[in-house]
Amino acid sequence: MSSLLIRNIKTLVQASHTPLNLARGAEMQQLSLMENAFLLVEAGRISDFGPMADCPERADETLDASGRFLFPCWCDSHTHLVFAGSREAEFVDRIKGLSYEEIARRGGGILNSARRLRDCPEEELFESAARRLEEIQSYGTGAVEIKSGYGLSVEGELKMLRVIQRLKDWSKMPIKATFLGAHAFPAEYKENRTAYLRLIVEEMLPQIAGEGLADYIDAFCEKNFFSVAETEQVIEAGAKYGLKAKVHVNQFNSMGAIPMAVQHGALSVDHLEVVSEADIVALQSGHTIPTILPSAPFFLNDHYPPARQLIEAGLPIALASDFNPGSTPSGNMPFVLSLACIKCRLLPEEAINAATINGAAAMELDGELGSIELGKRASFFLTRPMPSLAYLPYAFGSNVVEWVFLDGKRVK
Repeated sequence: MSSLLIRNIKTLVQASHTPLNLARGAEMQQLSLMENAFLLVEAGRISDFGPMADCPERADETLDASGRFLFPCWCDSHTHLVFAGSREAEFVDRIKGLSYEEIARRGGGILNSARRLRDCPEEELFESAARRLEEIQSYGTGAVEIKSGYGLSVEGELKMLRVIQRLKDWSKMPIKATFLGAHAFPAEYKENRTAYLRLIVEEMLPQIAGEGLADYIDAFCEKNFFSVAETEQVIEAGAKYGLKAKVHVNQFNSMGAIPMAVQHGALSVDHLEVVSEADIVALQSGHTIPTILPSAPFFLNDHYPPARQLIEAGLPIALASDFNPGSTPSGNMPFVLSLACIKCRLLPEEAINAATINGAAAMELDGELGSIELGKRASFFLTRPMPSLAYLPYAFGSNVVEWVFLDGKRVK
């Protein structure tokens, strides 16, 4: 049984000898820190940690972490990182003044990505996604959710989800797959929305469930996309196959999707750039995790989620990247934390809780990841020497992540 001992850690972050739970409201300001510490890894699991005064004398491999912080890996619970080609032409269109909705109405946006994906060979799709996985890993991400939704046909959605399944088999990183056939209405179904919903429910879902290709189900509930009633139909269909919901809601409008999602026991509701009092009351009544994606409004030059209002209502918050080719072409989680602090007024401790233990909970991985606890998977990263915890979100232009470990093994 191989062992790894990391000595002289300046600060061990999110380390606890009692189980850490989803952080809510004022609890999000509390972060368990241990100064001048060691961490021992055996067989890919955290087997011991504590002050240097109690440090074991030897291990198979020893690493000196003087001046460095050790964090549990980020848990990025909302991405679309399987896609074919970039969309920088739309980036220029937005600079010229076109809105996200105007670009979509002209055949851009999600439909643009769907056209590209249909023509992209599966092997090419896998190789490009694998490179993106390695990229987000270098920023300290150690678990990720990946959605389909650029197929918008039986063949296209299956192709995407099979690529995600291959990524699960290929990567050391835990990956959750979400079926997002209800991402947009394909052009051929624009005048027959019922027929496309029938295609999702009666053809896509049975095949996807039969092959075990999805962990969750999702829909983009928004004006010009899927209504609350249509989203509810998709969620209910997924539930029959044991797929919990993780729903796109309130990116541009509050339409009543949050109360519906909470009522159906959704694991998370994601975006929340627009939130009403009724939405907050609904979230307080259930166990659904509000997940904010601040790099999307950053890239779209839109308003940011009212994160402080959610926290002050006693709610938990998860942070995720929304990595996708249209509204967030980046999976850089440290930058997401910076935006959460700068634009959403989260304290560094709140942002770290949101991106670790709460992000893990939004993928049902909090029993394995999201904190430094005995028996958990040894997936963590070491920073370059830093003066303080707040330096990580403060230094938004620097990659302070130096070494990343997944299951106790150092990765590139």
